Amino acid sequence: MIEKSLKLFLKDYANNSDIIIAYSGGVDSQVLLHALVKLKHAKAIQNPLVVCHVNHGLSDNAQRWQAFSQSECERLNVKFQCSEVNIKAAPQKSLEAQARDARYQVLQSVSQTPSLILTGHHSDDQTETFLLALKRGSGLKGLSAMASESSLGQHKLLRPLLNTSRKDIVAYATMHNLKWIEDESNADTRFDRNFIRHDILPILSRRWPSINQTINRSAALCLEGQTLLNEMAEQDLILCRAVLQDSLGDEAHAKENLLKKLPIDKLLSYSKARFNNLVRHFLAVNDCLMPSSEQLEQVYKQIHASQDKSPSIKVGDYCLRRYKSCLYLTPDYLDLSQWQQQVSISEASQKIILPDHLGDLAFCFGDVTKTTLVVAMAQNSDLETVNELELLAPNSHQVVTVKFTHNNPTCMPDYRDKSRPMKKVLQELNIAPWQRKRIPFIYYDDVLVAAFGHFVCKPFLKR
Repeated sequence: MIEKSLKLFLKDYANNSDIIIAYSGGVDSQVLLHALVKLKHAKAIQNPLVVCHVNHGLSDNAQRWQAFSQSECERLNVKFQCSEVNIKAAPQKSLEAQARDARYQVLQSVSQTPSLILTGHHSDDQTETFLLALKRGSGLKGLSAMASESSLGQHKLLRPLLNTSRKDIVAYATMHNLKWIEDESNADTRFDRNFIRHDILPILSRRWPSINQTINRSAALCLEGQTLLNEMAEQDLILCRAVLQDSLGDEAHAKENLLKKLPIDKLLSYSKARFNNLVRHFLAVNDCLMPSSEQLEQVYKQIHASQDKSPSIKVGDYCLRRYKSCLYLTPDYLDLSQWQQQVSISEASQKIILPDHLGDLAFCFGDVTKTTLVVAMAQNSDLETVNELELLAPNSHQVVTVKFTHNNPTCMPDYRDKSRPMKKVLQELNIAPWQRKRIPFIYYDDVLVAAFGHFVCKPFLKR
């Protein structure tokens, strides 16, 4: 029955793609491997088989499991690949989640060409995943549990046994006299999944024998609903980018600008539910962690803030920031207010490394008389600036400093005829508030000389 289901499942996939089997040596992956090898020998499938075992190093038995897995593959004459990973404790992430992420990274790296990655997840796993999501208060996406097909990088991640029960898998293994390993941690009910498996599901199954099937059906319906929400969110995102495109016109950098922001006016036209759906999708396509309900609530309030406000909400390693007519997605930048570095003008040239991946600033005298100081940025991924500027060189007794703060001096940029306070200058240049804090300001003693990439103060222009 399992072999027949596998054959039927795989018929819609290319028979020349490698099948990478996620193999732990447990009963689920052992049955998956055995059934695929039988199909291969019967020429029911043509795909090359590759077994991938990940040694997480979390158990004292990890090396024994690795040896068992390798011997099984040698016995079945299947290509075997093993990778050891180092799992380190991280805040706000369970050990199980870290191990899973590491495992998927390894599986993704097995083949350089698009392949089929198969796991032994079954219907009992699906039920446990659904109940875990329910315990966490997840929405449709979480309650969708596991899909039978999803993407993993350039590969397809397939779970062909999702309609097969653990009972049927064990029965298959027993009938074929298969051996497998038992992870001792699977019996530890301190872990939520094991608690559900050993303490909760037996009670539910005694009361409702078909509980697995009904929960799996609910998960499938949730997945269908989530698919519709994803389609709506993608259409909303396309509309938002079209609005931005109209406002940007034919600017060369317009496409890049479309990826990390949303137009406020368009967001205000959506219901709160539709807004939440779009923001989640927007974050997902930009590879961000999903926001909590509280964070989404704050973002929704943010777009209703008055035009003169520029609030910010941190989501994972990123921030959603309101500025004028758009909601921007930016990294969670470091606070650079305390950073500063002096430049030695006694040397012909000097390079300083700016913080937070802003690049390098190189200082050198532009003529033999040392009346001109040339400043160039070697790398610049965060600011839209020119790469080089020429300054009137400092006197020998002046201290040259680079920092990211100012005390709002009155200055006269090279493009203006009158002086203005620095804050007003940065506003008229339409520089977003968070980027104003990432501009390298050059000082001679305590006098502002230039805002690199934006202007030179007139008294310090090269004559």
